[in-house]
Parts: sequence; structure tokens; C-alpha cells
Amino acid sequence: MISTNICSLLNIKYPIFQGGMAQISDAGLAAAVSEAGGLGVIAAGNNTAADLKKEIKKIKELTNKPFGVNVMLLSPYAEEVGNLLIEEKVPVIITGAGNPGKFMKLWKEAGAKVIPVVPSVAFAKHLEKVGADAVICEGTESGGHVGEITTMCLTPQVVDAVNIPVIAAGGIGDGRGIAAVMSLGAQGVQVGTRFLLAKECSVHQNYKNKVKKANDTDTAVTGRKTGHPVRVLKNKLVTQFKELEKNNATVEEMEQMGRGRLYKAAVEGDVDYGSVMSGQIAGLVNKEQSCEEIITEMFEEAEKIMKSLSSFISGGKNE
Repeated sequence: MISTNICSLLNIKYPIFQGGMAQISDAGLAAAVSEAGGLGVIAAGNNTAADLKKEIKKIKELTNKPFGVNVMLLSPYAEEVGNLLIEEKVPVIITGAGNPGKFMKLWKEAGAKVIPVVPSVAFAKHLEKVGADAVICEGTESGGHVGEITTMCLTPQVVDAVNIPVIAAGGIGDGRGIAAVMSLGAQGVQVGTRFLLAKECSVHQNYKNKVKKANDTDTAVTGRKTGHPVRVLKNKLVTQFKELEKNNATVEEMEQMGRGRLYKAAVEGDVDYGSVMSGQIAGLVNKEQSCEEIITEMFEEAEKIMKSLSSFISGGKNE
């Protein structure tokens, strides 16, 4: 079985994190992933500390396995959420959309493992210096907020730059993806899009169906002008965004159009005018399974590939 340092660091069976998808990654999904041997992650998103506390209470009732909370540092509630994670003794804290430096010392003193998402080598090196236990390098293939560098290019550069474990994210949807990033030096993977089709995922069925029908060219990135670009599946909302961009709309106009659109898609099921966040790997994700089936299948496939490559290389040397 594939096991890395990240497994012993976090006390998990498989080196896989479920992505912290706002409006989607709730206690039910996270608990199912943790029970299946991965690291389930609740997304704090723009939730208040009071709302998040309910989800943390639920997951503690559903599993006694390690879990994490993803904190979006741009949220107006980031400060209160950060303090709540200390009170609730959350074992793993994952951060995105900002610098967690101001929280790092307090979280570490509380015993949490802190693992930020990074879009660049420079940011990874900085966060290692201030105490991060590992980093998640997320390529532009991922769904939701994205950077500019691909997973294939970013992962080996971050691996070479830091001495802490590196988790690869973006464009990973099966065992081939796991084997690929591990060959680049990653010690684990973070997966979002495939877990959208988990039976335990409570996202609206319309959202799931759109992901299932997606092909390789069905995602687009909107909002680059705002400084916070987002990868989504193409729909009527994307067409409207592209029209705004074409007409040099202001950042305020674009932010206004995007407000509440994820809720519209994920909760209300409006996949025409809602923001259907999804990674480029969506064209490969086409069946609903339990979290246990997803994780087991991915790692069985990755193991076979890695053993096959090892045999192939050994055979080549012997010749």
C-alpha cells in the first residue's frame, strides 16, 4: 500500500486530502473521507464561526478519525474562525486565499498541523520558514480559485525548494494522477472534483449531473481582472462574465455579478446561472461512488501503475 510521511504526520491511512470546497465540503462528506482512510476537510468558506462550529460538532459525532478545516483567509469571518479552530482543537488546518502568518503561532501552540495552499515556490518557502507542517501546491487545473502555474510544473519546483512534505493538487482524478505527482516528489494528493460525485457529497444533483456530462474543454476561468480568478464549468453565467470582460467592466461590476453564484449552483441547483466550480479533470469524472470506493480505486490503480513502471525500468536495465 502507498504510504508516505504525510500519513504518519497526520495519522491517516492514505495520503489523500479531500478538497475544501466552499458550500460543498460539509461534515458529512469530510467524515466519509476520513472514515475511508483519507483526510476529510470541512470548508469554512464565508461561514461564521457559529455555523462552522455546528459542522465541527457533527463531524466529531460521525468519526473519531483525523479531519481538517479549510480556512479561506479572505473571508470577513477569518479571524473568528481562526480562534474557533483553537477552541475546538481541530487537528489539521488548511488555509487558502491569503497568508496565514498571523495565525500560525497560535495554531501551532494549540497542537494543530497547519498546511497552507500555495500557488508559487516563493510562497511555499516563506510558509516553511514561519512553521507550516506541509504545503499543498495547487496547479491551475483545479476548480475554484486558481493560480497560473500547472500542477506538472509547480509540483517538482516546490518539492525542490522546501524540506517539508508537499501535497499536489489540481487535475488529479484517478490513480494515474497520483502516480504522476508522486513521481514528481509529492507525498500526497488533494482531490476535489472527483469527490463532487461521491455519494456522501450533498451538492445538488444538477451540479453532479453537469460534472458527469463535462468533457475536456468544458471549463473556463473567469474574473482574472479581479485578482481572484475562478475555474468553473461553462454555462450562461460564464458567457455573461466573458461579455463583461470584453467590455472592460470594472472589478466592482464583476464582483457584483459573481456574488452568491456558488450557492445558487451548489445548493439551489441552478447550473445555468450559478457558479459550477470544477477542475479540468471533470471530463474524466463520470460515475457516482462512495468515498471509500473512490479512494480504494484510486490507490489500487496508482499501486499497479507504480509497480508496473518499476518492473519496466528494471527490465530495461537488465537488457
